[in-house]
Amino acid sequence: MRAKPGRWAGRLGIQWHIMACLTLFVAVLMLLLWVFQVALLDRFYEAIKTRAIKQTAQAIARNIDQGDLPEQLDSLTRQPDIYVRILDREGETVYNSLPGPMSMVHDMDREEAMSFFAAAEQNGGMVLELFRRDFPDPFDGPFGEPDFGKGHRDRRIKEGKNTTLVVCARLVESQERGPLMILLSTALTPLNATSETLKLQFLCIAAILLLLSAVIAVLLSRHIGRPLVALSQGARTLATGRYDTAFAGGGYREVGELAEALRYAAGELSKVEGLRRELIANVSHDLRTPLTMLIGYGEMMRDIPGENTPENLQIVIDEAQRLTGLVNDMLDLGKLQAGAQTLAPAPLSLTAMVQEVLLRYQRLVEREGYVITFRPKEEVFVEGDRSKLAQVVYNLINNAVNYTGPDKTVRVEQQLREGWVTLSVADSGPGIGAEDLPYVWDRYYKVDKAHKRAAVGTGLGLSIVRGMVELHGGRYGVESQPGQGSRFWFSLPVWEG
Repeated sequence: MRAKPGRWAGRLGIQWHIMACLTLFVAVLMLLLWVFQVALLDRFYEAIKTRAIKQTAQAIARNIDQGDLPEQLDSLTRQPDIYVRILDREGETVYNSLPGPMSMVHDMDREEAMSFFAAAEQNGGMVLELFRRDFPDPFDGPFGEPDFGKGHRDRRIKEGKNTTLVVCARLVESQERGPLMILLSTALTPLNATSETLKLQFLCIAAILLLLSAVIAVLLSRHIGRPLVALSQGARTLATGRYDTAFAGGGYREVGELAEALRYAAGELSKVEGLRRELIANVSHDLRTPLTMLIGYGEMMRDIPGENTPENLQIVIDEAQRLTGLVNDMLDLGKLQAGAQTLAPAPLSLTAMVQEVLLRYQRLVEREGYVITFRPKEEVFVEGDRSKLAQVVYNLINNAVNYTGPDKTVRVEQQLREGWVTLSVADSGPGIGAEDLPYVWDRYYKVDKAHKRAAVGTGLGLSIVRGMVELHGGRYGVESQPGQGSRFWFSLPVWEG
């Protein structure tokens, strides 16, 4: 039988999911690289240069009264390519750095320079402005010779065409000269060539990363996907009833844990299937035997004159009661399993209830020669559902009667200890091996796999005992050794009244 495709059949596989995720990651990464290294390159460069010129102005202001100011100015302005001019209140130049091809502060006349002085006073002591200047080709002089006039210092000015210049004016109070203005300028070098280079590098890196993401996706999907596909196929095979299916792990820890869980599930399903088959065999046997006897005695009383006797009618009644007990026990087990069994607790005498249950075995004792003893030392009260507890006692005694030894002895004992009362039922039968003890309370579990007709009861009693005792919040257990009989018991809290 082939498994039908489920609702996940149309979904993408893990290989395509990994590839899509890696592709999306690479796309986001490349977008960030594009934004920060290409699109915003000019803005970052402008911000860095602006910050550098402000920091230089502040450093010069702090050292304005130092005796070695010229040497300090050279060291402060050399690396960031900043040009400095210091003027007094009257517009006279106090200090000039070495001029350069795009040194705007050196090209300013006195009136233009003092306009920065006034602007800085109005702006709290510092002002910063950007200028766009066109620097003509240096070979624009007569007869084609280089023109190194105003603003044109060497051949490098050809690279400075249409250049942005940053001018910063910073006011400072000197102890020797009074108010001074530090005038600084620097050029924002055009980054067109750099930007084109970064774009080309970006495209190459994007292609390489996309190729690597595809390769990584294929390798990861094979490493992760193949074990998952194998587990999925094994699970489908398991669903067809083949519980010996092998589930191989491999790959990551989670895949191994999933394989282990499927192996455990396969083992448990195999046990359940075995119990189901055993249940069908047992129940069908238990149903067939009384039905066969009912039919046989019914036909005999109908066809043979004189067979319609009270004895034969009693057999028919007994077998009908056996069928009723089997059906009731199965219904009780179904309710316990579904959690639908409810209790009607009330104070009751456990001692008196056991004695009442034993009266039901009087005919069995007289006719079959069984010996069932119960000698309580005192009367003990508990709180519980009378009918449910009576069913517990009845099933334990039935189990002992069915498996007791040739002496047909069953001992029922009552013990009181530390606020708990323990009722035990012991037989003298063949006992139970240690390997079977943990399973005797399971539904439909039989220590003796050879099915035989029980003297009384339905064979489902121990499962009912466990469920009823758990509903009452009690304890239960079994003590047994091969050849020394078995002792089943349960304990309940004593009702103090």
